[in-house]
Amino acid sequence: MSKPLPDIVAPGLSVVFCGLNPGLSAAAEGHHFVGRSNRFWRVLHLAGFTPHLIAAEDDASLLDYGLGITSVVERPTAGVDDLARSEFVDAAAGFETWVRHWKPAYLAFLGKAAYGAMIGRRDVGWGRQVEPFGGAIAWVLPNPSGRNLAFNLDALVAAYRELAVETST
Repeated sequence: MSKPLPDIVAPGLSVVFCGLNPGLSAAAEGHHFVGRSNRFWRVLHLAGFTPHLIAAEDDASLLDYGLGITSVVERPTAGVDDLARSEFVDAAAGFETWVRHWKPAYLAFLGKAAYGAMIGRRDVGWGRQVEPFGGAIAWVLPNPSGRNLAFNLDALVAAYRELAVETST
């Protein structure tokens, strides 16, 4: 059975960005982070991961830059509030196996919910994490959804840029 929104992944990528789960429109269109209010593509470019702005329809081109995308929970929903913490906990073992298989250098969780649930902690900080996840260096970045009002565009870019700088050295 195929995933509602296929991963964009290859062995040994520099960074795999890990969303919580696909949105309904992303799953319907078959591309990650679709929608005018989602800031992922703009933030990725402004933070220095890509030399130009990539359209959601061209999401597979991330592989050209050593980047990938996946989701912790495969079930599409209208929003993160439709997910239970237990769904992240239930996905943990399989997701860790997935990471070990693909061997990205960095795994960037887009939001604290999935990472915190999978490691069994509620007090997760932003940025680089002390413990790796599945052999990858784990980072927690703010979710780029337009619904995330706690981070404006400048704050998102600054957070993502920290990871871009680390991965380029």
